[in-house]
Amino acid sequence: MKPGGRFAVSDVVVRGTVPDAVRQSMLLWVGCIAGALEEEDYRAKLAAACFISIGIEPTRVYSIEDARQFLTEAGVDVDAIAPQVDGRFMSAFIRGTKPNPTCCGTDCCGGARG
Repeated sequence: MKPGGRFAVSDVVVRGTVPDAVRQSMLLWVGCIAGALEEEDYRAKLAAACFISIGIEPTRVYSIEDARQFLTEAGVDVDAIAPQVDGRFMSAFIRGTKPNPTCCGTDCCGGARG
């Protein structure tokens, strides 16, 4: 990517940690949830790829009610997983900018990452 180039995607992001068993239950609801990156992991991976001005802008935060009917029909105990799921998954815009090519070291960019 050219210096000054911008990275932008819309993706599902996890807020905080979610147990693997919960992710697998949620996989029944939305296939991309099982592989969704945790918010800080997303930031770290972009920073490791030398992006700066990294931003994660939620466009929708999902509640357990968004999936209650589907999960219940799939035999999942929704109330049991609700505390571990409610508000933890979100759709978001993820953005970052490629800096000047001489500015990619961990001690570089004056702390402009994130």
